[in-house]
Amino acid sequence: MRSTNPVLSRSDAFTPGYQQASYQNLGYQQQYAQPGYGQPLQGQQAYGYAPQARPGDVMTINDVLAKTGTLFVVLLAAAAVTWFFLPVTMLYPVAIVSSLVALVTAFIITPRHVVSVPGIMVYTVAEGFMLGAWSRVFEYLYPGIVSQAVLGTLAASAVVFAAYRYLNVRVSGRLRRIVALSVIAYAVVALINFVVVIAGGSLGLTNIGASAGPLSWLFAGVGVVLAVFCLLTDLEECERGVRMGAPAKESWRAGFGLMVTLVWLYTNILRILSFVRGN
Repeated sequence: MRSTNPVLSRSDAFTPGYQQASYQNLGYQQQYAQPGYGQPLQGQQAYGYAPQARPGDVMTINDVLAKTGTLFVVLLAAAAVTWFFLPVTMLYPVAIVSSLVALVTAFIITPRHVVSVPGIMVYTVAEGFMLGAWSRVFEYLYPGIVSQAVLGTLAASAVVFAAYRYLNVRVSGRLRRIVALSVIAYAVVALINFVVVIAGGSLGLTNIGASAGPLSWLFAGVGVVLAVFCLLTDLEECERGVRMGAPAKESWRAGFGLMVTLVWLYTNILRILSFVRGN
């Protein structure tokens, strides 16, 4: 079954059977591309297997970590620009425009089966601007809340990593399907709410502060739960991609997926913290 993360679900490289299918295709190519292509293949090639890929041609865990780290450096650099250099009067316009740019870019690059590194970078920069602007707004309203949200995100991520690594916690079977459908439903509702907010209205889903209603609590709480489940499935998909011999360039997609999930987790934790802070 494909990942609950839309970013990773668009690549066959993270799907069981990818390596076998690739080997078979390579075996057929070698059979008909070589002199004497009509003759039977010998040894491993007779079963449709190609020689092992050279080091550097396939994705590794180190590749995923390096690409994820690179994307977070770019994200934090863009966030720092808005945090330290953007006038207060420009925070809301920049947050809204960068959110739109990130949304449009995500719709363009996510469905692609071929990794678009420039597209991922554009999304990361836009997401950084958005994250820095909104974080500064929250920090202005509730001093100290951003550092608390960062620590909360790191703690939650560490727990998820430990549960995955040492307790073998997985999201599988019916639960995986439920999470996948829930993520899609959440994204649709969030998009509708975003359009309504841009138009000057409100559905009461993304309010902040102590006066936020039960719908805001529910939406943020569901967001945290889904982000945690998605992080678990992201880790499993990355590990499967390595095991299946995904191309090295797919490490950019894996890092992109992890970054999207962690940012989603952070923003929901930030909102929840605002609920328990005084005005």
